[in-house]
Amino acid sequence: MRILIVTDTYPPDINGVARSLQTLAEGLAGRGHAVEVVTTLEASTAEPSLPRHVMPSMPLPGYSGLRIGFASGRQVTGVFDGFRPDVLYVATETPLGIAAIRSAGKRQIPVVSGFHTNFQSYLEDYNLPGMEAVASGILRSIHNATKRTLTPSQDTAAMLTRWGIQNVGVLGRGVDMERFNPAHRSQELRRSWGADERTPVAIYVGRMAPEKNLPLAMRAFEAFRETQPQAKMVFVGDGPRMEAMKADHPHAVFAGARIGTDLAAHYASGDVFLFPSISETFGNVVLEAMASGLGVLAFDYAAPKLVIRDGVNGWLAPFGDEDVFLKQAGQIASRWNDAALREAARQASGDYGWGRVIEQFESELATVCQP
Repeated sequence: MRILIVTDTYPPDINGVARSLQTLAEGLAGRGHAVEVVTTLEASTAEPSLPRHVMPSMPLPGYSGLRIGFASGRQVTGVFDGFRPDVLYVATETPLGIAAIRSAGKRQIPVVSGFHTNFQSYLEDYNLPGMEAVASGILRSIHNATKRTLTPSQDTAAMLTRWGIQNVGVLGRGVDMERFNPAHRSQELRRSWGADERTPVAIYVGRMAPEKNLPLAMRAFEAFRETQPQAKMVFVGDGPRMEAMKADHPHAVFAGARIGTDLAAHYASGDVFLFPSISETFGNVVLEAMASGLGVLAFDYAAPKLVIRDGVNGWLAPFGDEDVFLKQAGQIASRWNDAALREAARQASGDYGWGRVIEQFESELATVCQP
């Protein structure tokens, strides 16, 4: 197949959606398909990349690290004429994605769409309260103009079906078990955080943004520290809340955005992973943390619901119940170095390799290509 992937975010962007799309695209190319990408940033010169077509974009209001792509019908059909795709995968519901869907309809090119990000639930965090119903209606219109909508978890698929989006499927996520591995634990890195092997380190990896519920992460850490007063808190990531978090919590470590083996070392050098977000469609970082041998505390939905067995390989709190989340944080302080739990976490994540996900994605695209 000749597959065109349309997305506003793609490496060198640093986020879970960008990394997942790159893995899927390169996986399809590795299986012999011709794959090109329409996106908003030039490729990094640091690593090989699939052919890409870069479209204009503007920063997302309130979050300059993310962009909204734009394209005219002429620009999109120009890409079609040059590449001649058999199928499109449109990953973002922005003017860029909408232009691609409309242009593909005119050319009778089948389209599969992806629902990767709960942007409609972010509206209140970015000072646009009361807009979720409007946003869900717009998203319904966009996705029902495609032959199939794929989303990473059963929870999100059920939500999309309630909105009236048709033909919804679940395409999960995977984890690179070689990259995310306890073997990357670094004593030097831990010393830079002020921690030795007797010092518990709680870690968070993700965007430093309002929708990630970061104040709860700090409250959970304070509950953890009641039992382990010498513990350290490390944040890995960047975003619009970074400077405010630094000002409010000067004793925490803010490592900024990390990629590749450096990111893997940051995961593996922690001990427990605090994940307070309630806005995920999946939560790739949960698999990455577990593969790195960390016990994860999270709410019971999306990836945590799928992978974590409470008290066995991590800890779960009922969705949105902050009181239980905080109580759990206090209780896990005595199990921060539980070798059996940490090994069980890694073993559980091993069931979620990328190979099966890429094969399913290939099958989904091939199905819509059939007459």
